[in-house]
Amino acid sequence: MRFYIVDVFAESRLSGNQLAVFRDCEKLSTGSMQKIAQEMHYSETTFITSEEPHDGGYDVRIFTPGNELPFAGHPTLGSAYIVQSQVIGKPAEKILLNMKVGQIPVTFSYSDGAPDVLWMRQKRPTFGKTFDRGRIARILGIRATDFDGRFPIRLVSTGVPFVIVPLKGLQAIKKINVDSAALRKLFVETSSTVILVFSPETYSNDNQLNVRVLGVPENIPEDPATGSGNGCLAAYLVKHRYFGTEEVDIRVEQGYEINRRSLLLLRAKKAPDGIEVNVGGRVQFVAKGEFPE
Repeated sequence: MRFYIVDVFAESRLSGNQLAVFRDCEKLSTGSMQKIAQEMHYSETTFITSEEPHDGGYDVRIFTPGNELPFAGHPTLGSAYIVQSQVIGKPAEKILLNMKVGQIPVTFSYSDGAPDVLWMRQKRPTFGKTFDRGRIARILGIRATDFDGRFPIRLVSTGVPFVIVPLKGLQAIKKINVDSAALRKLFVETSSTVILVFSPETYSNDNQLNVRVLGVPENIPEDPATGSGNGCLAAYLVKHRYFGTEEVDIRVEQGYEINRRSLLLLRAKKAPDGIEVNVGGRVQFVAKGEFPE
């Protein structure tokens, strides 16, 4: 089986979220995919299971080292990049990916004939329960006064649920010290595995928000670039009119606290049937190889 390593949402080479994308997987069993994902040991590994489109889209499955996911952000953009560059082999304006969550469209822009920014249209978001600031403060090791009290702490999902937490600034972002046991209890309660905190104060003046995505140590303690989480964030910003409007078009920095500077582009707006969410970013080719069957 051929596989490719790509870097998604990276501001510089190998600073974003790396991903292994496998081809020639039509006959590969679920157990084999799970085992390969364990051996590759990226946060996610994807498997393209159709070299020809079905219902207009290419079948893709996403695995973490521990389980299969219905959807994830950087695996979607990385897989679409490989479908365009390696499977189709010529420029394409749009590629559809068939995932567990449903069909996800990815659109392409090009620069000098090579893919530039890729955009994925995520599923319409759903909004869940809100959380007490005192409880989340204890989980994050910060004070209740570090939160932006104008907006709620809330569960949001565009296929994968995230707890979205608004903070006042980088001082709060920097001093987070997660209580892993308390975070595990929150995840059991919400069926989430990640918590996204964000701040309007940024390291780079070119960006509008700073983001950290936090998990537990035995999984991924901190993610450098998270497309699904930022899609949930984009929906949250529109729902609660964070910028005073029901539309956002912004640049988001992530991974700065772990020296993995990533850049994500968010566009979202209120639509008649919900909130339309688009997450964009660049994908860089890193390496290719063959995996023994």
